[in-house]
Amino acid sequence: MALEIRPISGELWSGLEELFRQRGSSDAHWCWCMYWRWRAKDFASSSVASNRAALRALVDGDPAPGIVAIEDGRVVGWCSVGPRADYERLERSRSIPRLDDDPTWAIVCFVVGRASRGRGVARALLDGAVAQASAHGAPAVEAYPAVVPAGARLSTSAAYTGTLGMFLEAGFRIVSETDSRTGGFPRVVVRRDLPSSRER
Repeated sequence: MALEIRPISGELWSGLEELFRQRGSSDAHWCWCMYWRWRAKDFASSSVASNRAALRALVDGDPAPGIVAIEDGRVVGWCSVGPRADYERLERSRSIPRLDDDPTWAIVCFVVGRASRGRGVARALLDGAVAQASAHGAPAVEAYPAVVPAGARLSTSAAYTGTLGMFLEAGFRIVSETDSRTGGFPRVVVRRDLPSSRER
């Protein structure tokens, strides 16, 4: 599988729309990856159309609100990554509090098309997200996966923040427990420190 990882852009928007509208693979068809970007009360009063329009408006900004995986000209995966400060619900969260004042970036969502699962797309997106954060000078990047006991299974809808094993294999470390849960399992904060601009 030859994957290309790129920041989302206007020319790739239609491909992202097609991915998000695949029912059964995630909640992206109604959330449009705005859940963590808006305050809880604002998201609760939003609509599918307003969520979609809000994400589209972010696409032309810098930094891009996420990255996509492309295979054979089709968008097959998405990862929302950006400065933690851009995710208003996360910044206001009492269950996933900010650990320090560093301008850390956050990875909050993965979407992989049903036909592309089990083929390393999420891991390629994770590597791309780390590269994106590093390219923009982030001192670290963090994420919020669930801790799932051996023998248990995390549902697809609850696994949108990525799996703990994938992050640990990519050089992240657990830095904090949280009071947040997904799919009935507790989330942790994992973080990977990035080289400073002097080291790059």
